[in-house]
Amino acid sequence: MSMSGQPVIILPEGTQRYVGKDAQRLNILAARIVAETVRTTLGPKGMDKMLVDSLGDIVVTNDGATILDKIDLQHPAAKMMVEVAKTQDKEAGDGTTTAVVIAGELLRKAEELLDQNIHPSIIVKGYTMAAEKAQEILDKIAIKVNPDDEETLLKIASTSITGKSAEAHRELLAKLAVEAVKQVAEKEDGKYRIDIDNIKIEKKPGESVDESELIRGVVIDKEVVHPRMPKRVEGAKIALIGDALEVKKTETDAKINITSPDQLFDFIEQEEKMLKEMVEAIAKTGANVVFVQKGIDDLAQHYLAKYGIMAVRRVKKSDMEKLAKATGAKIVTNVKDLTSEDLGEAELVEQRKVAGENMIFVEGCKNPKAVTILIRGGTEHVVDEVERALEDAIKVVKDVMEDGAILPAGGAPEIELSIRLDEYAKQVGGKEALAIEAFAEALKIIPKTLAENAGLDPVDIMVKVISEHKNKGLGIGIDVFEGKPADMLEKGIIAPLRVPKQAIKSASEAAIMILRIDDVIAAKPTKSEGGQGGGMPGGMGGMGGMDMGMGM
Repeated sequence: MSMSGQPVIILPEGTQRYVGKDAQRLNILAARIVAETVRTTLGPKGMDKMLVDSLGDIVVTNDGATILDKIDLQHPAAKMMVEVAKTQDKEAGDGTTTAVVIAGELLRKAEELLDQNIHPSIIVKGYTMAAEKAQEILDKIAIKVNPDDEETLLKIASTSITGKSAEAHRELLAKLAVEAVKQVAEKEDGKYRIDIDNIKIEKKPGESVDESELIRGVVIDKEVVHPRMPKRVEGAKIALIGDALEVKKTETDAKINITSPDQLFDFIEQEEKMLKEMVEAIAKTGANVVFVQKGIDDLAQHYLAKYGIMAVRRVKKSDMEKLAKATGAKIVTNVKDLTSEDLGEAELVEQRKVAGENMIFVEGCKNPKAVTILIRGGTEHVVDEVERALEDAIKVVKDVMEDGAILPAGGAPEIELSIRLDEYAKQVGGKEALAIEAFAEALKIIPKTLAENAGLDPVDIMVKVISEHKNKGLGIGIDVFEGKPADMLEKGIIAPLRVPKQAIKSASEAAIMILRIDDVIAAKPTKSEGGQGGGMPGGMGGMGGMDMGMGM
């Protein structure tokens, strides 16, 4: 645009701008590439990804959220797909890959509709209707279970671990996850409330995964401060001190003038006396183990050792809180306020060597509301992947205990939704019906991918599974080990209701958001200032075509 021969500059030099169909296509492409990246990891036969960062650190994982979190993505639409995985991880704990794959497929189907000149706002409306209907259907077909039923919980946990490299040990890991969640669960008005933060996961490479164990108490990666202190205390009375066992320095800048050696001696003696009194106050309460959040003065260590008290310093705040939950102790800020009522109890507090490092085990707490799972494994990468598998398992067990509802896995709910949404599209009619049908078709990507990743013929197996699902009902999904349709409920392959619900919610919202964008204005990257010429890429034809698309 130029007025009286004077060019009007609206956007700064080097700004990239894509408008209308270009913008939509590029965004859809970027999001689909992300979905394709994680798609091969889906299901029990999914492959793993090796990610190497700029420092050369390696992560080998099968977990969708981890993969997307570790990849350094540039494109804004691709970053939106990472949000899908993060939300899924936060809300449901498992099904991160599922959510991203569904989002990618919804966009692929939308692109086909765009090619038929269907306006994005019609697709958006149809997708919104389909997503809402899908939530209703899932609630209807969910199977109610007793949250205390250990067998169901074990099946849920092992289904979530299947497909990760920790699969060989899934029985043990599922058991650890279920025991840990049950231990920290708190009942309120007949409903469970579970705070996963009360399950601490400590990992140490060495031994094999089979040596992993649940400790009904807390394991702390610290050691006893003084060599003369006991390394093992049975029948422990535990004091938790949130402050330092040191002589307080004055808050303001103060000078002490000492003119004679006697005064210096008195001053040192006074400091010693204060430290001694602190330790005596602890000993008086009957405590024989002390965890201190900050430092412990050398002299205080000496006195504590004299009294035979085991002490650990610089314990993380989060660990202090877990110790309080596990042992029933109260965290006291000032030693003077410590009473025998504030002490917690444990059958045993012991320093043990694990993989060449000292760790403090606080075990045998009466009814601990905080527990620790100690993970072992051949190498650091194994231990890390076991931790990720366990975290997913813990979260899905929590979902079922809180909601009391499950669904068959193995692609069964997606097939059911696909069939029912197709019927719904016929009732709706109009152009929106095309979008609802596209949504229904997109959901089939999950069973199809499960089949593909297992090396089966997707077309062949999808025909079989859908017809058998229609005849035999909800539970029919794909048994990737046998390579044929099977009843997932009979096989114990189940997932919490929350996983597919949240996956469809996040995926459809992300897809809708990306579809509504028809203009991308990207500022010039700051890293390579010189590299971007002043010209606008993509043959935008100047600013004449400013189609801002306000109709959206």
